Amino acid sequence: MIGRTAAAAGHRAIVRSDGGISVADRPTVLPGPGELLVATEYAGLCGTDIQMLRGLRDDPAPVVGHEGVARVVAAGEGTPETLAPGTLVAVNPTHPTDPGFLLGHNVDGLLQERTLLPATAVAGGRVLVLPESTDVTLAALLEPLAVVRYAVDALRAFRPTTLLVVGDGTVGHLAVRAAARWLGTRTRVVLVHHTSAGRAFSAASPYPADVLLDAGELAEAKLGGSVAALVATPRDATVAALEAVIRATESDVVVDIVGGVPPGATAPSLPGVDLGAVRAANCGGVPDPILVTTTDRGIRLVGHRGVANQHLVASAAELARAPERYRDLITHETDLDGAARVMRALAGSPERTVDGRRLIKLSVRVTEERTSDDRHPADR
Repeated sequence: MIGRTAAAAGHRAIVRSDGGISVADRPTVLPGPGELLVATEYAGLCGTDIQMLRGLRDDPAPVVGHEGVARVVAAGEGTPETLAPGTLVAVNPTHPTDPGFLLGHNVDGLLQERTLLPATAVAGGRVLVLPESTDVTLAALLEPLAVVRYAVDALRAFRPTTLLVVGDGTVGHLAVRAAARWLGTRTRVVLVHHTSAGRAFSAASPYPADVLLDAGELAEAKLGGSVAALVATPRDATVAALEAVIRATESDVVVDIVGGVPPGATAPSLPGVDLGAVRAANCGGVPDPILVTTTDRGIRLVGHRGVANQHLVASAAELARAPERYRDLITHETDLDGAARVMRALAGSPERTVDGRRLIKLSVRVTEERTSDDRHPADR
C-alpha cells in the first residue's frame, strides 16, 4: 500500500492564482485508499476552460484541464488491478451522481504533471483503460468528440434531414467531421460561424460542412424538413443562438443545448422553459434514454452535461479508425510553459487568434519522457 503522503519532489502545473496564470511547482501527494495518481501525457484546453480564464465562470479549481490521456503512476489500497501503475487511461471528467467530482472545475485538472484522482472517481468508474496503441497526440480531441457522440445519439433518433451546427469551436467542427459517419451521408450539415476568421478556417478545411453560414445569414435562412440543431456556443451566447435556430426552422426541430447557459436562463420564444434545467436533466449518460423536453410550441429540447463512458469508448474508436479526419483540428501544440503563455493571451482578449493562426484546439504535452535516473519519485 502507498500511504497518503507528499512525495520527495513536487511537480509542475499551470496554476490560476490572483488573476494570473503561471507554471508553478506544486506538492505531489501520493494516493490513499481508493485513489490514483496519474501522469498526464497530453491534455487539451476546452472552451469552458477559456471562459474560466476570462472570469466568465467561477469554478474554483486552480488547475484546469478535463480533456486528456494519462498514465497511472501510483495506486492506493483497494483500487482495481486493471488500474495498476503503467496503465494508460482517460478520465471521464463528470460524475453522474457525485457533483463533488468535476475534473478541472472543482477538482484540480490535468494541466499538471501529476493529478490525484479521488476515490469517488475511481469507484464510480470514471477512469477508463485505453489500449496501448492509442495515439496520445490526439488526446485533446477524445472528450469533446465524446460530447459530439452524446449529442448525435440523442438527435439521430429524430431522423433529421438537416443537422444545423451553431458554433465554430472544437465541438462544432468535430460534429461536422463526425456527422457523416454517425448520422449518415443523407443528412445535410450546416455550420454557423460567429466570426469571419472561423468561416475562413472552415472554407479551407479538408472536411467542410455542406453549407457554411454566418450568424446574419442564419437570421435570413428558412430551413425546412426535419432539422436537428446542435448549439455548441459559449454560455453567454447560447440563448441568442437558440433564438436564431427557432426563427430559422419550421416546427419540426429538435435542439441539443451542448453549450452552457447562465443560471436561470430562458429564451424569449420559449417563456417558462428553464434552459439550465433542460441541460442538467441529463448528466453523464443518465438517464438512458435521454430526457427530451417538448415545449408548448412543439419544439423539442435536449441538453446534457458531461458524457457517459460508452461515449468516450466510441470516441476513442473513431479517433483510432480515422485519425487524419480530425488531426488538423489540433491547431496549436506546445508544452506547459507554452500553454501558460497561450492561456494568458486568451484570458486577456476575446479573440482566438494565437501566433497568427485561429485556435481551434490547443494540445499540451505535459509529461516529457524521463530516464531511469530522473523519474519522479512517485513513479519508482
